[in-house]
Amino acid sequence: MSKKFHDLIPGIVLLAATIVPISLANAQAVSLPEQLAAQYKLVKMGSDTSGYSVVEKGTLLAIQKGGILAVPYGDQNILSNKYEGGTIHAPNGLALMGRKSIMGKFGKEQTTHLFAVGDKVYAMKIDVNVAKDTVTLGVVACDTCNKTDPPTYNKANVVFQFPKGSLANASAGGVEDTIGQVLSISNDDAQQGGDQGGQQQGDQQQGGEQGAQQGGQQPAAQEQPAAEPASIEKGMTTDQVEAAMGKPEKKVTLGTKQIYYYKDMKVIFLSGKVSDVQ
Repeated sequence: MSKKFHDLIPGIVLLAATIVPISLANAQAVSLPEQLAAQYKLVKMGSDTSGYSVVEKGTLLAIQKGGILAVPYGDQNILSNKYEGGTIHAPNGLALMGRKSIMGKFGKEQTTHLFAVGDKVYAMKIDVNVAKDTVTLGVVACDTCNKTDPPTYNKANVVFQFPKGSLANASAGGVEDTIGQVLSISNDDAQQGGDQGGQQQGDQQQGGEQGAQQGGQQPAAQEQPAAEPASIEKGMTTDQVEAAMGKPEKKVTLGTKQIYYYKDMKVIFLSGKVSDVQ
């Protein structure tokens, strides 16, 4: 080995040590749109001669603030409601007048709907515009949840306006917190399952009491020890979580980040170990 090449080795090593971490960081970086897409599953709608229907359910959201103006799903246009500074700003009068004019040309009556607090909707689309510091979440009504008959599947856009220049460095958690002020993720399915289980248990207990009254004193049933509840701790591996909770309903992989979706919660892994449970 020549002395000249030998002298170059330290410089090559230093350059490699600088480039490799940068390359790894770029490979592992997960964009804000990707993280939001993992959080909000989009609904799939379909139609036939009987009208529109939900083909595949998306993430169910509960309206937390009134003032979101919507239109029926069959309308070609969609109204955009702006959320800024803790307040929802419905479309202005000019937008509504323009829509009325368009509907009139087609010989249709203008129809709008104001979502109420507590109404349930599905996530329909997500759009992140870093240049304008906005995140737009499109939603469509869950008419079976809201007991709307006949179904209309009212839809609307909610445009979340963030401070100028802040969205470029915003965390997914911070954005989700802001969205949650208006549209929080609903756990209705899990709660209904728990309520039904509680009702069944209550019916069984009532039946047992009636049997005891009719047939006289019955021998006391032996109490069975309660099973230890499954638990998840920070730092557990994916195998350990599956051993405790079973196979997840869905898995999402984003670089070194993995998300396991169960019926009433999600488990977030970083580099193969639990970092958060929601």
